[in-house]
Amino acid sequence: MKKNLKNALYTTAVIGVASTFIFAASHGTNESQAEQKDPAEHHVSLPLTANFAGESTPLHLIDVKERFDREMIINANLHSSTTLVIKRAERYFPIIEPILKKNNIPDDFKYLCVIESTLSNVVSSAGATGFWQFMKGTAGEYNLTVDESVDERYHLEKATEAACKYFNDAKNRFGSWTMVAAAYNRGMAGMTKAMNAQYVDNYYDLFLNQETSRYVFRILAMKEIMTHPERYGYNIPKADKYPPIPMRSITVSNDIEDLPMFAQEQGSNYKILKLYNPWLVNTSLKTKGKIYTIELPR
Repeated sequence: MKKNLKNALYTTAVIGVASTFIFAASHGTNESQAEQKDPAEHHVSLPLTANFAGESTPLHLIDVKERFDREMIINANLHSSTTLVIKRAERYFPIIEPILKKNNIPDDFKYLCVIESTLSNVVSSAGATGFWQFMKGTAGEYNLTVDESVDERYHLEKATEAACKYFNDAKNRFGSWTMVAAAYNRGMAGMTKAMNAQYVDNYYDLFLNQETSRYVFRILAMKEIMTHPERYGYNIPKADKYPPIPMRSITVSNDIEDLPMFAQEQGSNYKILKLYNPWLVNTSLKTKGKIYTIELPR
């Protein structure tokens, strides 16, 4: 019995020592792996130069550099949101870009659309709506119909045309595309008031409210990240991006009392009708003498 007890104690001691060794070895491996992680894994290096619509960003000014740095760090690390806009851009930039070009608006303004809405038909807490985030009053000023059955702020092509008109109006007023972008956030009157109060006419020299102060830098950050996505860890294969969808157009000049039935008659359904025509905000369409084009996938 004593011999058996002695053997049992010996076995327990060996197992205990072995367990301690195994735990220590395992723990040591974890520490080693942690030490091998790059502490700068999420570090974002600023590009040496930046510009908006060909207008140079004065990165030699310390506050300008740090404001740009802030937006680069934030947006490069907003992985879900930034991944989505890179995927969506494959579908929506081919619609936006030719409209900007036709209206002599610099291509960089497509990134303004990105930061306004992440290329989606969102509605802000203030009621700004659609890809370009038009308020209802401003929509009326730029010939976008907003009534009980139609809200053209949700119509990407028409809203982009309206945004271009705003950009050209602001360019005639300020002479600078950078100021035009800032005015889209604060309004032309607000930017004029700030300029007159501070005796400067350059966005980068103005002391502004936080949202407008960050606004152009957010555009610059998304331009940089979306132009060079792999540089910032967004290695998204083209096959995983959202492709353009071939559409067929149906011209409508008469009222449609039952849009779900209309969709069925077109070989589709109401869900598809709404997905590709979000500007139809009711189950009926009152044309009021206007001609509308409804788009459905081919």
